Amino acid sequence: MVQQVTQGIKISVKTEFDGTFYKNRKMQYAFAYNITIENQSKDTVQLTSRSWKIKDSLNNTEIVEGEGVIGQKPILLPGEKHSYTSGCLLFSPFGAMKGHYNMVNFATTRKFRVSIPLFNLSAPFSMN
Repeated sequence: MVQQVTQGIKISVKTEFDGTFYKNRKMQYAFAYNITIENQSKDTVQLTSRSWKIKDSLNNTEIVEGEGVIGQKPILLPGEKHSYTSGCLLFSPFGAMKGHYNMVNFATTRKFRVSIPLFNLSAPFSMN
């Protein structure tokens, strides 16, 4: 598990290899990641959008940006957590992701960015 705290918001990430399949005659490797966002600050916050940089070992890079996470814009009171699972496809059995969440502090109306730490994606059959 990878963890990081930015401005009182703790991000924890667990990953899992979900298998291989062919799409458009190319093998792809499917990975799931579970993220827990924990509000360790004293203020209520809301996640408004996300930005990801996904890279595989063949040097393919994908940038993904969008509103909320899996169709939600969670509001977290102090001490609350929000968890969700999502996934990505790579063209190689190794890769990594990192990014950030854009959030707003309800007490101050200040917008701020929370870092999502770099985490590795690896198919277990390809490890030595």
